[in-house]
Amino acid sequence: MKTISTENSHGGTQGVYVGRSEACDCDMTFAVFLPPQAKARKLPVLWYLSGLTCTHANVMEKGEYRRLAAELGMIIVCPDTSPRGEAVPDEPDNWQFGKGAGFYVDATEPPFAQNYRMYSYIVDELPKLIEAEFPVDMDRQGIFGHSMGGHGAITIALKNPGRFGSCSAFAPISHPSVSGWSKPAFRKYLGADEARWRAYDACSLIEDGHRFPEFLVDQGTADSFLEDGLRPEELRQACETAGISLRLRMQEGYGHSYLFISTFMEDHLRWHARRLGD
Repeated sequence: MKTISTENSHGGTQGVYVGRSEACDCDMTFAVFLPPQAKARKLPVLWYLSGLTCTHANVMEKGEYRRLAAELGMIIVCPDTSPRGEAVPDEPDNWQFGKGAGFYVDATEPPFAQNYRMYSYIVDELPKLIEAEFPVDMDRQGIFGHSMGGHGAITIALKNPGRFGSCSAFAPISHPSVSGWSKPAFRKYLGADEARWRAYDACSLIEDGHRFPEFLVDQGTADSFLEDGLRPEELRQACETAGISLRLRMQEGYGHSYLFISTFMEDHLRWHARRLGD
């Protein structure tokens, strides 16, 4: 691991780091906020997964999480959204696929299977590095994210319920197997057999028996991606059928941007803090 930068903030440290990823076969950048309490003891860790076109920097610069994370004593880890580098295959004119659009899946189709293994990176590889380098209590992990990252957070929690004590999302892509902006990406990453897509689709995972105790989801009513891309009502229906507690808050007049996310960031941090304890 190499340190790119560190800055003091709210008594803690916001750092940016890079490490070689075997899963993605490239260097991967990530951000870690250490609150002041990290100088004395291990702390709960909260993973934030970003959305399409984003890097680690978007939430770090616009998410407004540090003040409360310092107060609550929570470490925040912000990974990148895809592999990077000249050798990584991409579609530069397509913001819904390739670099910045890893969808938190392990691709199976060439040429993308070589690098686009974001599920393994987030679930297996990066946690080992974070545990080795930072004072995290791996028995107290939460996960949340926005849009594509909300999809990633919910699906990862459903597939790893013993690891995470909490999960929430801002405007998640709830049913990517049928959403217009994710179906083409799933086909290129995972192949034409849509049965294989179910392993990375929140609604399908729930239908197939995966469970997580509860979710908090905030969704803006003025989000231009609401009907085709995000489909929160389908997540509500899947959770109701399965008996999963879902607190879906439709926030009147809010859109899809970080103005929306930063408005409700404090609610989400407190949600996770109550469930992860200290």
